Amino acid sequence: MDFVISIDSQAALPLHRQVYIEIRQAILTGRLTPGEKLPSTRVLAQLLGVSRTTVTQSYEMLLSEGYLETSVGSGTFVCRQLPDELLNTAPIQAKLPANPHPISLSSYGERLIQGKFLHIPETDVEISFSYGRPAFDEFPIKLWRKLLSRHCQSSKSVLDYTYNSQGYQVLREAIAAYLSRSRAVKCNSEQIIIVGGSQQGIDLITRILINPGDCIAVEEPGYLSARRAFLSQGANLFPVGVDQSGLIINHLAAGIIPNIKLVYVTPSHQFPTGATLSLTRRLELLAWAKKSGVMIIEDDYDSEYRYGERPIPALQGLDQGNSVIYVGTFSKVLFPALRLGYLVLPPDLVPIFARGKWLADRQCSLLEQYALTDFITEGHLERHIRRMRSLYDGRRQTLVQSLSEHFGDTIKILGENAGMHLMVKFNTKLSDDEIVQRAALAGVNIGAASPQYLKDSPGSEFIFGYAELSHQKIQEGVRRLAQVILID
Repeated sequence: MDFVISIDSQAALPLHRQVYIEIRQAILTGRLTPGEKLPSTRVLAQLLGVSRTTVTQSYEMLLSEGYLETSVGSGTFVCRQLPDELLNTAPIQAKLPANPHPISLSSYGERLIQGKFLHIPETDVEISFSYGRPAFDEFPIKLWRKLLSRHCQSSKSVLDYTYNSQGYQVLREAIAAYLSRSRAVKCNSEQIIIVGGSQQGIDLITRILINPGDCIAVEEPGYLSARRAFLSQGANLFPVGVDQSGLIINHLAAGIIPNIKLVYVTPSHQFPTGATLSLTRRLELLAWAKKSGVMIIEDDYDSEYRYGERPIPALQGLDQGNSVIYVGTFSKVLFPALRLGYLVLPPDLVPIFARGKWLADRQCSLLEQYALTDFITEGHLERHIRRMRSLYDGRRQTLVQSLSEHFGDTIKILGENAGMHLMVKFNTKLSDDEIVQRAALAGVNIGAASPQYLKDSPGSEFIFGYAELSHQKIQEGVRRLAQVILID
C-alpha cells in the first residue's frame, strides 16, 4: 500500500478506529482506487507497529460497510463497485494552509503562465485528420523488439549513463552518413547532438542563443510549438510571409525587421502551407544570412516524403558560412513515442550545446539509441521510409481526389506534393469554429490553421493529415465533411 496511515497511540480514539478512518478517507478521496489490493493484516500491523487484532478489526468494519471486499486465496481489495451512498458521502478534504509567502516565479515561469501554452486535447471522433502523426501501426514492431532485446541481453551499459551528452557515437556516425545520402548535409559525427525529439532541440537552441528582447523572424503562418519556445524566452517574433515557393526572402532583405538574430524555417514542407522553399530562395536566404550575420534554424520537417519531385538539398548542405543549425527527428518517421532527434551544429557551437544538453537531462535513452543505430546501419530505416513513401502517396492521392470530387472549385488545395499533410482553403461563410463543430458532430476531426498565424488569420484554412488513415476512412471523412459544410 503506497500511502501513509497516520495514527497516534496517545490519542483517545482507539487505534482500530484510527486505521479505519484513514483507509476510508483514502478510498473516498481516490488515493486508494477500486480494485486496488491492500496489505495483509499481518503486514499492515508490522508497518504500523500495532497488533494484528487492531488491523483485523479495522478491515472487518470496512468490509461490513462495503468499502472492502475479499477474495479467497488472493487477499483484500478496495471494493470494485462502491455503493452509491458511499460515493455520495462527502470525503474529508485535506486543506492546505494558505501560503503567507507565495512562491515567486522566474521571468521564464511568468511567461509560461501568460502565454497560451496549453495543449488542446483532440476530440474523440471516429475519423481524425490529425497532422504530424505517421502510420505507426505499419512500423515493424517485431523487428524493433528484436533490436531492443539484442542489446538488453548483450550489454549492461544500457542501464548506466554516459558522460558524453552528445549521444552514442556510433549512432551519430550513422546519422551523419544517412543525412549525407538523403539530404546532402555536410557534417561529421562530432557536429551532431542527440536530443529528445525536435522540440527539445528547439528548446536547447532557444535557451542557449536567445535573450529576452532578441528579434526572431518566423514564417507566417508557421509552426506554433517553435514560436511558443521562442516566446518563452522573451523573444520578439516578426512574421515573414510565405507563398507557393516558401519564405519570401525579399521581406527579410528589405530591412523592415531590425536586428534579426535568428530565422526559423521549415523549407522541405513548410508548416502548415506545405510549400517547398525553392533552390533560388534557399541560396538567397543563405547569402543574406552570411552577409547579415544571422543564424538560420532549419527544421527539416517532412523532408523524407516527396511525391513526384526531386528533393532539394538541405540549407545546411548548401551553406558556406556556418550559418545553419539543422534540426531533425525520428518520431515522425518511425513512431511518436520514440523521442529521439538530433541537431547538426556549426563546430563552434558544439561544446556549449553539449553542456546545455548535459544540464537538461544528461542523455537520451541508451537502449533506444543502440536499437536505432542498428535500425539505420542494417538498412531498415531507408527501407521503411521507401515503403511509407509509397503508402502515404496512395493515401495522399485518395485525399486529393475525394476533396476534388466532393468540393470541386469551392476549395483550394495547398502543399499536396510532400509530407504527411496538406492544407485546404474553403470558400465558405462559415467560421472556423462552426466548421470544426459541424465536423465533430459528423464524427470527424480537422484542425484549423488559424492558431499557426502570429497575426490575424484569413480563416477557412484547415490542415488535413492523412498518413495514419486508410483509404476508406479518408473517403468517408471527406464525404461527411461535405455534407455538413456545403449545406448552406
